[in-house]
Amino acid sequence: MTGNREPAALVLEDGRIFRGVPYGARGRTLGEAVFCTGMTGYQETLTDPSYHRQIVVQTAPQIGNTGWNDEDDESARIWVSGYVVRDPARTPSNWRSRRSLDSELTAQDIVGIAEIDTRTLTRHLREHGAMRAGVFSGDALRDDDEMVAEVLASPSMKGARLAGEVTTKAPYVVPAPGERRFRVAALDLGIKSNTPRLMNQRGIEVHVLPLTSTVDELLAVEPDGVFLSNGPGDPATEDHATELTKAVLERRIPTFGICFGNQILGRALGLGTYKMRYGHRGINIPVIDLATGAVAITAQNHGFALEGEPGQRFDSPFGSAQISHYCPNDDTVEGVRCSDVPAFSVQYHPEAAAGPHDAAPLFDEFVSLMEKAK
Repeated sequence: MTGNREPAALVLEDGRIFRGVPYGARGRTLGEAVFCTGMTGYQETLTDPSYHRQIVVQTAPQIGNTGWNDEDDESARIWVSGYVVRDPARTPSNWRSRRSLDSELTAQDIVGIAEIDTRTLTRHLREHGAMRAGVFSGDALRDDDEMVAEVLASPSMKGARLAGEVTTKAPYVVPAPGERRFRVAALDLGIKSNTPRLMNQRGIEVHVLPLTSTVDELLAVEPDGVFLSNGPGDPATEDHATELTKAVLERRIPTFGICFGNQILGRALGLGTYKMRYGHRGINIPVIDLATGAVAITAQNHGFALEGEPGQRFDSPFGSAQISHYCPNDDTVEGVRCSDVPAFSVQYHPEAAAGPHDAAPLFDEFVSLMEKAK
């Protein structure tokens, strides 16, 4: 428990209010309240661009035990709008720790709240769905009705176009150590640092491109393959990436998408998307590969999904395709595979850090696709 008894409040759009104490910066923040079930990897969660404009609730009761290091960031900054924990560590203990989680949240001006019943809050979000929320502390605390009104005036995640806010401003290259086997153009919808790292291990030189890139700019890279990254927001709003993906498929360039990239590939193939009740966020979510029957335990972070049924075959503008993976918890679409063009995607994270690593071989499958194309 923190020794600080200064008040703070988490306010939900349905009027439910949870009282606690400030954690990190003081002030006000607004976003969509979602819960993450991972028991470890909070540094990677906080720096994942897919969490842009979300207030993340950690279901694990103790957070911050291993502090904050300088190696595990998935991007150059913390992207969450706010942070909610139950029992923050008073003193971090890890040989790689450089500072406390609390101090890093403060340094990056991330408003958080601690010492609230995150189990009750998680049950509330499961029953009523992810919803708009606000964290208020310090001078931002005010009358309950005023805080609820501020939350209700904030934008919804449905219809939010956010990938353009997290993409790189300029192209950059992550070279492969040793001999270069392939060159990949990665469309940055909110890419995580571990993705180029895992491709590098397979001899892939990664050219990370801004979301605004044209097909000519992408082709100028002379890629052996195209990668569609994870990212935040409502995929139904991202028309540019969808049209760019169609242009790539027309040219039969091997394509691999993950998370938001799965939804973009699905849209390019003619599938619709929808907002889930509370989404999948954690590192213990099962996925079944319909081709093999194998079950992978995966890391996921998404509040939207593709429409479709497990195993469903459908006709697309680029030939036959199939819903290739699904989550047995709720039958959510977890992957798409094309039969007539070299393209596939999954809804989960094969680059997962801090794990699990069941899905890492998907990068090898991408390599095989590029080898066949050559």
